Amino acid sequence: MVKKKPKIVIPTLPKSQLKEAYEFIKFDSPKNAEKVRSKILSAIKELADYPERYSPDKYRMNNDGTFRAFEIYKYRISYHVSPDQITIVRVLHTKREPKTY
Repeated sequence: MVKKKPKIVIPTLPKSQLKEAYEFIKFDSPKNAEKVRSKILSAIKELADYPERYSPDKYRMNNDGTFRAFEIYKYRISYHVSPDQITIVRVLHTKREPKTY
C-alpha cells in the first residue's frame, strides 16, 4: 500500500519571516534574494517525501522528536511533523539569538 504524503502548511508567521528575509536580501541583490527563497521553498517541499530527513530541533523545549530543523544559506527552518501534516514553525537567520520555544 502506498503511503500518502503529508500536507505542508506554512502559517502566517513563518511566511512573514521568509518574506522579511527575502526583502532584506533583495535590498542588496534581487538575484540572490530569489535564489535563497527558491532554495528554502524547494527544501520545504521536499520534506513531504521524507519528513525525518533532518535532526530534531535542539532549541525546542521538551522536544519529543516531532519538531525538527535544518539550515540553508544561514537560515534555520524549524518544522513540526505529524502523521498527516508538516507545519513550518519558523524561519530565522542563524545570526539571530537562538531562543528556545
